[in-house]
Amino acid sequence: MIYLGDIFLTLVLFSFFGLIHSFLASRKLKDKLAEKIGDSIAFYRLFYNFISLITFIAAYSLSPKPDVIIYDLDSPFDIIIFAVQVLSLMGLYWVSRYINMKEFLGINQIKRFMADQYDIEDRDEKLELINRGPFKIVRHPVYFFAIIFLGARPQMDLFYLVFFVCMTAYFIAGSYFEEKKLVKVFGQKYIDYQNNVPRIFPKIF
Repeated sequence: MIYLGDIFLTLVLFSFFGLIHSFLASRKLKDKLAEKIGDSIAFYRLFYNFISLITFIAAYSLSPKPDVIIYDLDSPFDIIIFAVQVLSLMGLYWVSRYINMKEFLGINQIKRFMADQYDIEDRDEKLELINRGPFKIVRHPVYFFAIIFLGARPQMDLFYLVFFVCMTAYFIAGSYFEEKKLVKVFGQKYIDYQNNVPRIFPKIF
């Protein structure tokens, strides 16, 4: 019972992060901004990533971290779990090869704006329907490998367990809202993709 307050505060902080992140990512907000600032929305992606990073660091730093160990694996299990973590990092690198990282970070948008080649219909990002490589296994491989990486811990304490649950819930909820946007952009093509490829977790059988 003594740690319920710590758990609650951590949940509140990361819920706040998730709400801010989702609000800033909403298509309605971007549409309204595009009406007001026009092509300058090309700078929004960089701003969005910066705010996301700051709010995440704030939530992580302000969360209480009681000295409570849930488990601490002995050898060889700690090595096995560490190997899973390494494999998940390799998976994230694999995914990065299919994503335009400069577009993701917001650099390409600014380049197009400076060259007077920005299409306001892109809003803050030129979306591409990717169904190659890891995207043939799951629709959101970044979330899948991130969940594996965060969860594969040789030692788990109370704070990190709550943090992991929050991030997993955020990835699942975030993917839902992200796909609503993708259906509007790509229409039937994305619906067909949804019908053939699982969202976050691969089908074992």
